[in-house]
Amino acid sequence: MSSDLISTINKKPSRLIFFINLQFVKLIQMKKNIAVVVGGFSSESVISMKSGEQVAQNIDKKLFDVYIVNISKDGWVVKSDLVCDIPVNMADFSFSYNNRKVKFDFAFILIHGHPGENGVLQGYFDIIGIPYSTGGVKTLALTFDKYQSKLFLAQFDIISAKSIFLYSKNQLKIKDIVDRIGLPCFVKPNASGSSFGISKVKDIKLLEEAVETAFAEDSHGVIIESFIEGTEVSCGVFKTKNKSLVFSPTEIITDNDFFDYEAKYIDNKTQEITPARLPKEIIKKIQDISSKIYDLFQCKGIVRIDFIIQDKIPYFIEINTVPGMSAESLFPKQVKEKNMNMQDILTQVINDLS
Repeated sequence: MSSDLISTINKKPSRLIFFINLQFVKLIQMKKNIAVVVGGFSSESVISMKSGEQVAQNIDKKLFDVYIVNISKDGWVVKSDLVCDIPVNMADFSFSYNNRKVKFDFAFILIHGHPGENGVLQGYFDIIGIPYSTGGVKTLALTFDKYQSKLFLAQFDIISAKSIFLYSKNQLKIKDIVDRIGLPCFVKPNASGSSFGISKVKDIKLLEEAVETAFAEDSHGVIIESFIEGTEVSCGVFKTKNKSLVFSPTEIITDNDFFDYEAKYIDNKTQEITPARLPKEIIKKIQDISSKIYDLFQCKGIVRIDFIIQDKIPYFIEINTVPGMSAESLFPKQVKEKNMNMQDILTQVINDLS
């Protein structure tokens, strides 16, 4: 502040009040409008809503104005407890209320599955120039494809279960598959999450039914993987321009055949232990591989990477580029275990990627 301005303010206190009010208005205007984007067109929309509610609660309201935007087949709307849902103008990602136009400055994407986890929504935001919380179109398109992800990582000596890809039910040759993959095996939709459509097949007679179930979830492809007996773990990774955080992996123990949707979200048959009960050198190996995978895929923001550990070797299962952020989800628990604040993490994501 210049000496002339200070002198003027001292002579006329009303000028001081005006000056302070002006600075306050500027501060208010600096708050970014954050869209927490939830919903989507897949079976995972309900989980997305839970993640969105949790993130919206945790974003720092002193720094940001936060709105929940729900995307569904019925349209795009801003959710409101005070009035009816407000339509979003998709031309510039804005909405109007009480003769005031609100344009979003940042999209915190929490849609699991289509269109938030496969690059489609990211492409839209790239076109209209809105920054967002995930990796870009190429990253999301590749990581959402389980089979192509495994092939890509294999080039860098990151191993995974033996697998076969089916692009059509007509490809199904049961004897050949069992000879190559063995039993038990996992049958999965190639592009889906939260274990929807996944079956663990122990009996050859049930393989065809499992493939049908997987194709019902993803009509474009099914992946059949060999079963690996071991310890299942999941490792959260968060990197910014100035910081790299690889969290302690969580060990997952379930009474179910595998960590399916019910085990994740419904029943109480699952134990999640953070950090995993593994030797320190194995923990370090999991963290190092997780960090490497993050960089190879050119990820951004928060991701979670799943492995099976057999004979001290981590086998890559999949990467979650839009991981669950609900109260039941693994990443928030890993943040808590590290004695960190979720609000600070979210602020860093927004500021780093804006």
